[in-house]
Amino acid sequence: MAHYAENRKARFNYEVLEKYEAGIELFGTEVKSVRGGQMSLEGAFVIVRGGEAYLINANVPSYQPKNAPKDYDPLRNRKLLLTKKEISTLSGSEKNKSLTIVPISVYNKGRKIKVEIALVKGKKKYDKRESIKKRDTDREIRREYKAR
Repeated sequence: MAHYAENRKARFNYEVLEKYEAGIELFGTEVKSVRGGQMSLEGAFVIVRGGEAYLINANVPSYQPKNAPKDYDPLRNRKLLLTKKEISTLSGSEKNKSLTIVPISVYNKGRKIKVEIALVKGKKKYDKRESIKKRDTDREIRREYKAR
């Protein structure tokens, strides 16, 4: 299982409540671009409209820029493939103002490209400081054990 893209800031800025695995609807050239590791999830999020989930603001540049169609939009909205039960759960949770849905990573499962999305709650500034402090102490502990 190869990871093609990861949203590293998501785990720092948000507290993950629930995770879901979704398929993504892509063009053929976009699939090649994603497998080449050119996808970016920075600033991307998920919305649920009309019983369907869409990935918004995910950047997938064209595989061969000179051969791409003139009207190709790398930031276009991409449909996520979820079950009706999962979509209804996400749409109910999306109504809560403090919760949002963000993509965590893009990877393959067999020949399919999957997106891991998560229902998240934003962290406060003091929570972020606490996670930085924990990360630094863990790093120091690893250094101590490595030195021995």
